[in-house]
Amino acid sequence: MNQHNKHGSFALKSDHTNTAHPELIGGKIGVLLINLGTPDGTDYWSMRRYLAEFLTDQRVIEWSPFFWYPVLFGIVLNRRPQRVGRAYKSIWNNELDESFLRTYTRNQSKKLADRLLDLGANTIVDWAMRYGRPSIKMRLDALKSSGCERILIYPLYPQYAAATTASVNDKAFDALKTMRWQPAVRIVPPYYDDPKYISVLAHTIQTYIAGCDWDPEVVVASYHGIPKSYFMAGDPYHCQCLKTTRLLREYLDWPKERLITTFQSRFGPEEWLTPYTDETVKHLALNGIKRIAIINPGFVSDCLETLEEIAEEAKNDFIETGGQKFAHIPCLNDSDEGIDVIESIVRRELRGWTE
Repeated sequence: MNQHNKHGSFALKSDHTNTAHPELIGGKIGVLLINLGTPDGTDYWSMRRYLAEFLTDQRVIEWSPFFWYPVLFGIVLNRRPQRVGRAYKSIWNNELDESFLRTYTRNQSKKLADRLLDLGANTIVDWAMRYGRPSIKMRLDALKSSGCERILIYPLYPQYAAATTASVNDKAFDALKTMRWQPAVRIVPPYYDDPKYISVLAHTIQTYIAGCDWDPEVVVASYHGIPKSYFMAGDPYHCQCLKTTRLLREYLDWPKERLITTFQSRFGPEEWLTPYTDETVKHLALNGIKRIAIINPGFVSDCLETLEEIAEEAKNDFIETGGQKFAHIPCLNDSDEGIDVIESIVRRELRGWTE
């Protein structure tokens, strides 16, 4: 017999006489926001743990471990933690002693929970990281223990890539494999062409430019890159990035040369998606463009790749090559409009569960 408990969820009672059987709590719905990840600190060992988890993910590095692991453990993890740690330190949220990615993801979860109060106490919002803490398994276990029989998993990547979205899904289903009683799950699909997402991005660009005392000649939409070989193997990421930019350009009613697409953050010897962001900003300056702005439509939250690689490194590249004015347009982060996008998608994907 099912009985309501004081929290409004269901305590599932068994007619069996075995009193040692645990009480099963159910009837709730979970929403789990999942972002890429973050180190716990900027020191060597924190960075090494984080990079080891990240760079041993075969969705990220598809090379054979027999070839890659000697390079990773013999060279990369001995040298790269210091350099990456210095980069993180330059953009660290010192007030909370954490990365801004962690700050923004936690805030997104809290603000979304406030937005969903009308759905009742049986809807729980939580957050996790693919790499680092809190882990996906930890938060899925917590949601299940809280009585969530249905969980919406939200990879915070507007454009699908195997190295991001699929990696989140892999880890989520690895956690489900350890559960005797699995919740029903839904995965938020990529939303690179979602009208709400496009309109909010466009409004962000317009608002930022309106607040400047100068007008950019070119706005660069810079996305995280992937190796070209991943694209050739069938990854849809490149096409989805191009469509996001095209829809943004159409919404803004700009000519093609005013809003362009580039790819950043390449790593290793392979050719990655082009054009490269760093080479493009130098090329623009060398060809007489004096004022540019860069936005990162593929990032839901500002992080190392936006705050350090774009707002600092790309700016220096542009100015040192002859540019005069540079702006980095912040990600949506935990802004009201950013939460509007997340809320809109969550409510759409919860249909049938909350009605």
